[in-house]
Parts: sequence; structure tokens; C-alpha cells
Amino acid sequence: MALLELREIRKSFGGVRALNGVSFELRPGEVHALVGENGAGKSTLIKVVTGAHRPDGGSLEILGRRIEANDPILSRKLGVAVIYQQPALFPELTVAENIAAGVEPPGLWRRVRWGERAARARELLARIGAKIDPEAPVSSLTMPEQQMVEIAKAIGADAKVLIMDEPTASLPEHEVRNLFRVVKDLRARGVGIVYISHRLEELRELADRVTVLRDGNSVTTKAMKDVELGELIRLMVGREITQVFPKREVAKGDVLLELRGVSGPGVRDVTLDVRAGEIVGLAGLVGAGRTELARVLFGLAPATSGAIRVAGREARIRTPSDAVELGIGYVPEDRRRHGVILDLPVAANTTLAVLRRISRRGFLDLVQERVLATEFVGKLAVKTPSIETPAGHLSGGNQQKVALARWLATDPKILILDEPTQGVDVGAKSEIHRLMVDLAEKGMAILMISSELPEALGMSDRVAVMRRGALAGVIGRAEATQEKVLGLALGAVA
Repeated sequence: MALLELREIRKSFGGVRALNGVSFELRPGEVHALVGENGAGKSTLIKVVTGAHRPDGGSLEILGRRIEANDPILSRKLGVAVIYQQPALFPELTVAENIAAGVEPPGLWRRVRWGERAARARELLARIGAKIDPEAPVSSLTMPEQQMVEIAKAIGADAKVLIMDEPTASLPEHEVRNLFRVVKDLRARGVGIVYISHRLEELRELADRVTVLRDGNSVTTKAMKDVELGELIRLMVGREITQVFPKREVAKGDVLLELRGVSGPGVRDVTLDVRAGEIVGLAGLVGAGRTELARVLFGLAPATSGAIRVAGREARIRTPSDAVELGIGYVPEDRRRHGVILDLPVAANTTLAVLRRISRRGFLDLVQERVLATEFVGKLAVKTPSIETPAGHLSGGNQQKVALARWLATDPKILILDEPTQGVDVGAKSEIHRLMVDLAEKGMAILMISSELPEALGMSDRVAVMRRGALAGVIGRAEATQEKVLGLALGAVA
């Protein structure tokens, strides 16, 4: 008996057809990959399974039971659990309390046994190899740590059907290996796993079968061992993508960003240069200090010692305004919290960093805003119905382009990109990489933080590796390998 069976599912929003007769099946002890570009219908299909959306047509069965009127409470009772790309936790509660919310039965007058709750959380976290304090507030955790708490909560709820939406998007390489171990252990116990990922190379190791969605249609379902990576990409995007990492040799100019012994919150004695036309990848494990260094350079957590020079001149960066004045742009890691404002239209998101430039006597020049937004939507090939569409209605890849457009509108000399392609599909990833090379070719200096080693190696002229807040080493493109980068990140001899 299939754990999950969907037949000819249809769903429309207004005049837009999100799902057009999609069929999908999940068996016990199977990892079934669900792939497709952003906007292909994956999220809508998952929301049908969890009861967040009612389908317009088709049938749904969970554990052999035909479901006529699904809802989130019913799907959870039937053993369906979801781990979303953006963790859905209560930030002010502790780790143990968040896990308890998904594990303990509800009840107004039930006595809370705090010691047992903490012990259960500790045991579940240990099962997945996560060294996280159960008493720590979730707001103090990094995104990868929050992801591990979500996984522990799902395991504790004894899920029969586990849906994992981009589970490795924010995890470094060593935690990815740990997650794979957990997935294989769950599969051996008979759990069915729907695995959604844009990191296609992972599927070869994990997936038994793969279903491809494109434009709301199910294109094919195949055994993973019978599908080549190139074929999978063609099925997803409907076109050839010859290079996911389209790096070109670009002439290097003067040093635009120079750090000498820079220290600050989470950063120790970093010395590094980035030249015009150069892409420097910043690699390392979670907590190594990569994002912390970006925050120091953008004035979010100012440096406490050392020297920063921009285009050869001493720079004092105390606030983001100082950084923008110096020609520094910063696209942060969490695009939904810090990259774009989901409720604002594309036009307003694009011009947020240049409001002074397009305002007259305190009033926004709406004509100029439209002109500027239209220009960048065209340049970056942002797929949006209009520049007045709320950013939250766009796919992840297009939200990332809007976040990038905001900083390109400031005409920066130096661009800091924190996980620029995290959670975006292979087509959008290729477009963003191509854009990075184009910007470098025009003389921009780019500092790219990436937890995805193939991206760091494929797009960088040099890879700078951080460990415990300090720079562990810098490797040239020709010498850089995954083994050398991980060796430096782990403190081994590279």
C-alpha cells in the first residue's frame, strides 16, 4: 500500500493554473525526489498534501484512506510532517519547548514535566547528531541549527510521511552528510520521504525515484538510477543549460577592498584583499564567521580593531549608510527576512536603497521609481506579472534577483553576496552566476559567501576559508579542491 497517492490533482489561483493534473505516489521506505524550477508547482502540491490548499479536482489518499476534505490537523494526525526551507519555529521559546509543541499531546490541564521534556529534546537532537542546548531560545540559533530542530521535531512526532523542502539549503558540507545519515535511517524504518531539492547531485545518493514537475504538469516519474543529471535538468527546464557555473576569465584591476587585521563580533584578525573584476569565495562551516565578516563590512556590527580600505582609502564603516556611501552593497543570506519585504511591490523593493536619490523635497518621485524598477527587472530578467506585484508572490529565484537589483541600483564598487543561490532552482542559479561574472567583467569586486562547495569552487577566482572567526587560508582557483577547502575549514592540514 502506498503511504501517499495523488491522482490528477488540479489547482488554480484566479486565472493562474498552478497544478494541471499532477499525479504522485510515495511508498513505505522510499525517498521520492520532487524536482522542478521555482514556480513549477512543488509548493502547491505539498500544500495540498498538508491540507493548506483544497484541490479543485483529483483525488488524495494518505495511508490508504481517501481524503475528501483535508486540513492541517487531519494530515498531521495521519502522520504527515513537513520540514520547510524556512524553519517554522517559535523564536521566543526554547528548543525543548518547540520540539514539545510538535510531539506532546495537547491539553489545557496537563502537567508539564520539564525534566522529561528537556531529556526528550536532548535525545532527539542526539539521534540526528545535533549539538544544540535544549534550553537555548530558538532566536539565538543559526538557520542551520533551526533546521536541525525542525528535523528533531518531525522525528519525535513519529511521522509516517516526511516532506523535506530544501533541507540542505542552509547546511554546510559536514552537516549535509549527517542529514543524509538521518534520512537513510528513517528510510530503513519504513518512513516515506518526499525530498525536494535544487541540489540535484544529492539525489543520486538519496533518491529511489524522482518525479519532475514543469509549469504545473508532472513531466515524468523515473527510477533515480536510470536518470542522468543532464537529462534531469532538461526535463525540469525544458531547455539545455550547458553551464551551471559559467565562470570566465576576467582581467583583474586594483584592490578595491582591503582588510588588515580586522576584528569584530564573531571575527578575529582577518586580512584579505578583493580586486576589481575578482570573485572571492568565502567558505567555512556554520559559525565560522563568514556572515559575521559580511556584517562587519556593511556596518551592521562595526569592526573593533584593524583597518578597512576601500579603493585605497581608509574607511570607517559604523553604519550601513557609511557602507553604501563607500560603494558597498550587501545581499543577505535570509532573503525572506532581510533581502526583500514580501508585502511591498517589486518596484518599492528595488528602490529601497536609493530613496534619497529618487525623492524631491521629501516626496518620492513615483515616475523615477517605475523607470528604475523597470530597468532592473529587464536587466536581471525578473519574472513578474508587473513591477507592482508584491515580492512575496514571486518564486525564490526571482525574489533573489529583486534583492540583488536593490543593491545594483546603488551602483556599488564592492558587492557582498551571502548564499546568493540558496534555495533557487538550477535555471535561476545559472542566471545569477552568469550575472555575477558580467558584473565582475564590468570591474566590480565580489565577495561571495557560499556553503555549497561546488558553487564556491566553480565561481571563485580565489577561495578564502574561515574557521572560528579567523581566516584559515586562501586557495587559488587552480589549486582549490573540496578536500583542501574542508581541510582548512576543519583545522586539518590542507
